[in-house]
Amino acid sequence: MPEFLAELIGTMILVIFGGGVVAGVVLKKSKAEGTGWVLITLAWGLGVTMGVYAVGNFTGAHINPAVTLGFAITGDLSWAKVPMYMSAQVIGAFIGAVIVFLNYLPHWKETEDKIAKRDVFSTTPAIRSPFSNLVSEMIGTFVLVMGLLFIGANEFTEGLNPLIVGALIVGIGMSLGGTTGYAINPARDLGPRIAHALLPIPGKGSSDWGYAWVPIVGPLLGGAYGAVFYQAMFLGEFTVLFWILSTVVAIILVGAASSELKTDKTKADVVEENIV
Repeated sequence: MPEFLAELIGTMILVIFGGGVVAGVVLKKSKAEGTGWVLITLAWGLGVTMGVYAVGNFTGAHINPAVTLGFAITGDLSWAKVPMYMSAQVIGAFIGAVIVFLNYLPHWKETEDKIAKRDVFSTTPAIRSPFSNLVSEMIGTFVLVMGLLFIGANEFTEGLNPLIVGALIVGIGMSLGGTTGYAINPARDLGPRIAHALLPIPGKGSSDWGYAWVPIVGPLLGGAYGAVFYQAMFLGEFTVLFWILSTVVAIILVGAASSELKTDKTKADVVEENIV
């Protein structure tokens, strides 16, 4: 199988499982309606597992541009293949989203909540605060890439690796995903968001392109930093890129924290003035 097709199919499988479970939980009159976050995280983990089982022998099943970027940085993938892998992943995610749309055809018109319908395709933050949301996506993807490198550094019984990777996704979703819906994958968000914009979904509303940069930039930064951090701390390879990304990440973290704390302080001051 050509590498382009492998990454396309692997990402398509991921989104069929992931987008499908979100549709089942949020769309009206689905038998899975209201079953909640635990079911969503489990199905996303299984989606990754199936994607890895399907195409892992051909490409290692990156099925995520942030993983592709991280592996290129560590030298596990040629930089010349990065654009091809990433484009395949976005196209695969788009196709997966279209399949989910077709699977739930009668349910779109039964669902009035426009945001719920968009959530089937792309992520929406629980609290909209762009730089804090960026931090969440960075941290989640940092943990993802570090976790994949940890897994790769150990030997498992043949065929067990995809299950361990799926468990990693479930763990990230349950522990860190509640803030933004844990895209941790630019293709998983961008491809389906494009599908949402193009498909004739009844009463679908906005595709929220103003937020779309967060689940792209955050995972790419987090994935890249996870790769250089692993190289530095576990292999002793302190590169120039490590110091550059460390500076950028530190600035974003401090800026986001300062902004949130300033906002909280301002609210507290207003409350105190009203009491006085």
